[in-house]
This record gives sequence, C-alpha cells and structure tokens, in this order.
Amino acid sequence: MPGEPRMDVANAAASHAAESPTNSVLTGERPNFTAPNCTVTVLAVSPFDEDHVFLTHLFSHSNWRIHQARSYGEALSVLQHHPIAVVLCDAETADSGWKPMLAELERLPHSPLLIVTSRLADDSLWAEVLNLGGYDVLMKPFDRVEVLRVISLAWLHWKRQRERVARRAAG
Repeated sequence: MPGEPRMDVANAAASHAAESPTNSVLTGERPNFTAPNCTVTVLAVSPFDEDHVFLTHLFSHSNWRIHQARSYGEALSVLQHHPIAVVLCDAETADSGWKPMLAELERLPHSPLLIVTSRLADDSLWAEVLNLGGYDVLMKPFDRVEVLRVISLAWLHWKRQRERVARRAAG
C-alpha cells in the first residue's frame, strides 16, 4: 500500500536467528550462490492468480525478489535462468504437483528449499512433505506474518547450508 513502510527483512530474519551475526546483513544485489549474504529469492509456482497477487504485494514491501510460474514447465525455466533459494509450490499444481518439483530441486547444484502451499494443509501433508525432504507447508489463504516467518526461516536455513559448503571447500 502507498505510504506503508518497507519491511526490514534483515530484522525479521535476524529475530529468528540472532545467534549468527551475518544473518542481519541482507543486500539488494543480485543473488550469488558463492556469497553467503544475498537477497531472499523466491519462486512461487501456482496456477492461482490470487496467490501471485498476494505474494507480489507482500514482497513489494521488502527487498525480497519473487519470480512467478504458473506451471511446472515455467518453474523449470525460471530455475535455469535465476538463482532461487526458496520455492513455494502449490500442492494443486495441475501439470505435476509438488513431488516432481522436489525431485527436480534436489538435482540442482544449490538446491532451493521447497515449501508446499495448500488449502487442505493438514498433519498428513506436513509429515509427507518433511519426510520426503521438503522444508515446510503453508496453509492457504495465506497469513502475511506466517508467510514472512516461514520464508525467512527457510532462507536462513538455505543460507547456512551454503556457508557450511563454502567453509568446507575453503578449509
């Protein structure tokens, strides 16, 4: 909304992971997989216009970058051309669903974390997503605070994985 302050993503993320001093440093530069401090990049895969409208509006008040796809095929194209840290995939994506998306993400060199979104989110879906290697489940309709919290935590987890890999390679 006009006049609404831009969300301070650094503070939101740091509040969930205050133990690491690097977590409060988020830059506005293009994501670089070799740099541990980079912009939160999200790919939203959903056939639903309302999901894309909500996420675009939410991200417009932050320094986060969102890429959007309406299908599995579009998502694969985005993943080939843009470094992505977190993927939101609707459980009802008609052309494939979240399981093939998770399998595709696991093949990437710097695997983004998968968050499944669903109107029918329940304990069974959550357990299945986690057991198969997904990061979390977000229930729809989206709650602004919950979306920000879950994506922040996913990005911090992804970032820490990259930092561990970089430290191992350097040492």
